[in-house]
Amino acid sequence: MTKILITAAGSYGDVAPYTGLGARLRDAGHEVALATHDTYAPLVRAAGLEFRRLPADPRTRRPGTAGQAPPAAPGSKRALMRQAAAFIRELGGGIADAAHEDTGLLLLSATTAPLGRHLAEALDIPSLDLPLVPSAPTGDFAPVVSGGRSLGRWGNRAAGRLSLRVIDRLYADATRDLRSRLGLPPATPRTVRRRTEAAGRPVLHGFSEVLLPRPADWRSGLDVVGNWWPWHAPDAQLPDVVEDFLAAGPPPVFLGFGSMAGGDGERLGTLAAAALRRAKVRGILQSGWAGLTTRHAPEHADLLTIGDVPHALLFPRVSAVVHHCGAGTTAAGLRAGVPAVPVPVTADQPFWAARLASLGVATAPIPFADLSADNAVARLAEAVTQAVTSPARHDHATEAARRLAAEDGAGEVIKAVERLGV
Repeated sequence: MTKILITAAGSYGDVAPYTGLGARLRDAGHEVALATHDTYAPLVRAAGLEFRRLPADPRTRRPGTAGQAPPAAPGSKRALMRQAAAFIRELGGGIADAAHEDTGLLLLSATTAPLGRHLAEALDIPSLDLPLVPSAPTGDFAPVVSGGRSLGRWGNRAAGRLSLRVIDRLYADATRDLRSRLGLPPATPRTVRRRTEAAGRPVLHGFSEVLLPRPADWRSGLDVVGNWWPWHAPDAQLPDVVEDFLAAGPPPVFLGFGSMAGGDGERLGTLAAAALRRAKVRGILQSGWAGLTTRHAPEHADLLTIGDVPHALLFPRVSAVVHHCGAGTTAAGLRAGVPAVPVPVTADQPFWAARLASLGVATAPIPFADLSADNAVARLAEAVTQAVTSPARHDHATEAARRLAAEDGAGEVIKAVERLGV
């Protein structure tokens, strides 16, 4: 039995998939701990995993500090970089505290991998990168944070290399502090990254080739294995109020923005209610970190506002999903076989929104910033109508779900762990 430590940091979508993966590893006979923020401790423990704390919890940091979801409105890129670097620096100290002497293997998310590699070096144990998004340069597409627009094969690769250098800069201070604390000789993030790449170490990406095929120009060992899904109890059920609402009429449209748009809940809730009414559909609004609410909107008996529920239970029972296109929500919608209305906010979300549209399972993306325009209600209502009524989108979504059902991303990780022989 190997004692495995998984490290994951960020929003719910950055962390929750590793609870399902950890549960599968536990069922395979391993002892598993998951190091993440206090916000997710109940979920980690419910999955039967040991919880270990990481600092810089995005739900408890005061507004305007690093670790908080980026603002929807355009801001200073330099300020955002400073915030991200401060978040990472705080995270580095927690990474060092999370590992115990008996840890035999580190499994690292995209956010924690540039820090976890130093910890693995200090402990002289193997590690495995398990990102939810692609980061290696390729000619097939530009970096995921670039918005999904191709720059041509040469431009895509050049932008990919530049993106890695930007990440190296973000981790520079944290790397210096962490290596000093661990008693390791000085080394820059770029040096350690290039050393890792030269070793040809495996990287298992937790998304599906249904959504994004593996680039042909990636080196051997960079694999796309399929999603690992957030854990929920085998006997979990939707709350009675949700079941009653679903039973009271035709399948509703789901609308939520996950961890995005903090503090904008009243405006967004009112806008959503108006758009759904205009589209003449029932709706379920998930409050999320934005705090979506319709308390100042006109009465709408065909609209229900809910808190957190497993997407795996709710999405198959709705007619479409309107969401921010975080990697996890994007995958959950595909898995459910329902069309999407993408409303990307920031980071990798425009990239995944473009992928959904290219698959034919979604309408054209509506950038989140456009929800402030005068025609926002009409535009969102029209997109919802298109998603709900298009037979082609339903067919494409059903086919995508069928293909996803044949994948076992967590099983591939288990095989990789066994190949390490730890």
